[in-house]
Amino acid sequence: MKLATIAFISWSIIPTAWAADPAITHVRVLKGQHKLQLLAGDRVVRDFHVVFGENPRGHKSEEGDERTPEGTYTLDYKKSDSAFYKAIHISYPNAKDVAAAKARGVSPGGQIMIHGQKNGLGWLAPVSQRFNWTNGCIALTNADMDVVWSMVKVGTP
Repeated sequence: MKLATIAFISWSIIPTAWAADPAITHVRVLKGQHKLQLLAGDRVVRDFHVVFGENPRGHKSEEGDERTPEGTYTLDYKKSDSAFYKAIHISYPNAKDVAAAKARGVSPGGQIMIHGQKNGLGWLAPVSQRFNWTNGCIALTNADMDVVWSMVKVGTP
């Protein structure tokens, strides 16, 4: 009887980090809080500190504005051979972004990614993750990018 009780107690105190992570249904970015969240339904499964472009306020509207897009996009492909540690492409610009830029006579820009640090400079993350340094991408530490890379599937909104 005691063995069953001990076994039960052992299993009940296993940290949730050891349990299998649920399938990620979407990724949410909270620019004002510098957070990227992985969600399964309405539940936040993981939460990461991120930084953005040097001009983070407002929606990306043209190439070179150093802003990160706001709205609903899809993570449409992974790029392991990026200039940055692992990159997941965001489907910016969408048709609305292209039309708005065209109306203003500018290029909407593109190649917006979620990625780690510049290749070879991962050791600088304790400093670089304290300020906005990208051209509009969403940057994490390399260790955090490993987690995002493994948990997020292509096609995730």
